[in-house]
Parts: sequence; structure tokens; C-alpha cells
Amino acid sequence: MSFATLGLRSELVNAALDLGLAEPTPIQQQAVPAVLAGRDLRACAPTGSGKTAAYLLPLLQQWPASGAAQARTGFVRTLGTLILVPTRELALQVHETLSDLVRHMQPSPRCRVAYGGVSINPQMMQLRGSADFLVATPGRLLDLVAHNAVRLNAVQHLVLDEADRLLDPGFAEELNRVLALLPRQRQTLLFSATFAQHVEALAAGLLHEPVRAQVDAAEQSEHAASPAHITQRAMAVDSARRTQLLRQLVSQENTGEDWERVLVFVAKRHTAEMLADKLYRAGIYATTFHGDMSQGARREVLEQFKARRWQLLITTDLAARGIDIAQLPVVVNYDLPRSSADYIHRIGRTGRAGHAGMAITFVTPADTGHWQLICKRNQLDLALEQVPGFETTEAPPPPSVAQDGNGGIKGRRMSKKDKLRAAAALDAAKKPS
Repeated sequence: MSFATLGLRSELVNAALDLGLAEPTPIQQQAVPAVLAGRDLRACAPTGSGKTAAYLLPLLQQWPASGAAQARTGFVRTLGTLILVPTRELALQVHETLSDLVRHMQPSPRCRVAYGGVSINPQMMQLRGSADFLVATPGRLLDLVAHNAVRLNAVQHLVLDEADRLLDPGFAEELNRVLALLPRQRQTLLFSATFAQHVEALAAGLLHEPVRAQVDAAEQSEHAASPAHITQRAMAVDSARRTQLLRQLVSQENTGEDWERVLVFVAKRHTAEMLADKLYRAGIYATTFHGDMSQGARREVLEQFKARRWQLLITTDLAARGIDIAQLPVVVNYDLPRSSADYIHRIGRTGRAGHAGMAITFVTPADTGHWQLICKRNQLDLALEQVPGFETTEAPPPPSVAQDGNGGIKGRRMSKKDKLRAAAALDAAKKPS
């Protein structure tokens, strides 16, 4: 099957070829006809399966040439397509793909990107006369609306990329404010690698008689990324010896594994800085990537990592979504993710575009319950390896303190009061009667 058989024009087919997209992936086969037909869409597919092109290509085909005519005659363009994303990195990535695709179009739509963390003035200047396509994070979009730099009353197509993240409580207020400014008559497209149960009801409220596009990992074609291309391993290790184990894995020779670039996930920015410093002083080229860095610094570090100037990139969940690093061989979960869905997004940074990848997770005795829950929710059957020389000696916490088997999953952890009560009960039990 080719993109032409899906109904795309020749210039868009050629644009896809220039990006290395010779044949549509399974999610593109399902999504492109639905978007071209003007239907609302809820699309769920693994990371790296081609979701961005699945909505950009048909939306570009629907873009009317009258938009360019309006600009030539001096009228302000109305924003027709709004693409909302949760992070700056994903905004830049989607905009880059969009810019590559429109090069073949004559006339071509005006495409802009807006995100926080940088000065708003250059973005306001670029939006003079509005745009045909705008990729934005919700917070910065609302800032632009408040400055009268963009109007949303004529949006015809709304895309929520990483929809599960945008529908989470952390974005709820901003997203609701954006939705209130949009016309009710519009096409709405939701794309994500995961849809949690609590997100399903919210997603249903945004869509009108939607087409459901679902691609499981086993259905991925041989050229698409999927967990089938990722070797997953879990290693038991004491918390205090994780850095030593990481150093051994990175430094050991004749293993047959490609460790020239490794993405390491930690839970906190402070941990990222501390770990990178320790590794660098040990002779390993490691640096950090997190939200406290300026946008320019983050962009530079990411480009240097892609160019293999750094061996290890220590990051928070900021890099779990929207980061595309070609042929990244290894991902390491130094700390467990807070949610089972974040685990899928993290390991999805490797094994992309059909290349083999490896995902290694460190599991401390205190995190065993949390890891078991992640495995259960993601239907994983992974043996917990004992690495020679790193046998665990730490005792797991008592069940009452170990968060009652919920393992720290977001939204299911013990409250502060419950922890205090559990600790008091444990102390009372230890005292002689």
C-alpha cells in the first residue's frame, strides 16, 4: 500500500518520501482516510509508530489554497488548524515535521510554533497576520490569546497530540480555557500511545461520533517501532549501588551491546545533576537534560547527544515524550517511573523505526511492589535478574509502609496522614507489652 492509495495528493506523497515514509504504517492506514473524511478520531498506537504524519498529511491536504489568497490581498488569515502538545520538545518536533512536509506545497500554508520558557515577543511577531497551522503548548497559547496575538474563534481542526497527558489534571484548567475559545463545530483528533481509564471519559466528551484507530504492539509492521523491537530487562539492585551498576554496564567490554549512547531516566532534576556529575568524574561523558535548563541549553544538549558528543544523557520524564533520537540503542530506568503509562513512553525512546533497542530497569527492594504493578498493568512477564556482584542486601520495607501494594502509582499512593498512622502503628508493635 502507498500513501497515494490513501487519497493523498502527489506533492504530499513526495513529501512523505523525502521523510523516508515510503509506505504508510498501520496507524496511518487507519487515520488518514478518517481525517480526510472529516471525522473525529481517537487514535492509540505505540510510540514511534508514525502518529505525527498520520494527522499532518491529511490535514495539509484539507488546507484550502484560499488562505494564501487572503494573505496576498491583505486580509488577516484565520487560524484553521491548532495542534496542542504538552511539552516544548514535542512542539518543536511536530513543527519541524510540518515544515518539512509543506516545502513541496505551492502555495504553502503558514506554520508557526509557540511554547513557554522563552520570550513571548518573537512569537507574537511571527504570528502577525495569524497562521494557518499553529503548534502550541496550552499555557503559551493562552498567553498569546491574552495579548491578542492569535484568535481561536475560526479553528476548524483541533489536534491533541499526547492526548492522555493533556487530559491529565495538570493540564485540565488550561485545556478547558482553550476549549472554551474554540468553535463547537470543528474536527477533533486525539492521538496518544496510551489512554488511561480515567482519560477515556474525558476523551469521549470531546469527540462526536469518532472513528477509533487502535494499533497494538503486535500489529506493528516490520518498519515501525514497537515493543517487539525492544529487549526489556529488569535488574535487582540496592539503591545505594545503582550508580556503580550503571558504570559497570556502560564500561564493560565484549558484551555485544551498543552502549555508545544511553538515555537514563531518573525521578528528580537534582538526581540527574548528581548522577551526571558522578559519572563524568568517573570518566564517562554524561550530561543532563531537564526542565530547569533554558530552552536553548536543552536544544543544544539534545543535538550534541544525537551527534554522539555525549555518551549518557541523564533526564527526567521530560524526555519520555516527544523526543525522537534516531537509532538510540539503550534506555535505562535508574528510577522507576511514577505511572505504568510513563514506563511505556520511556522505553519507547529506543527501538524506533525498526531498529533494535534495549530497555533496562533497576529495581530496588523498596520498589519491588511498584515494579510488580507496572508489570501487571503493562502485561509484562520479566524475570528479575540478579547481577553477579550486585546481589541485593537491603531489606524491603514492611507492607504497611510500602504503600499497601500500590507501589507509588500516581493517584493511588498513601496520604501523608495514612503514612504517619502506619509508622505509629509499626512503632507501637515493636514496643514490648
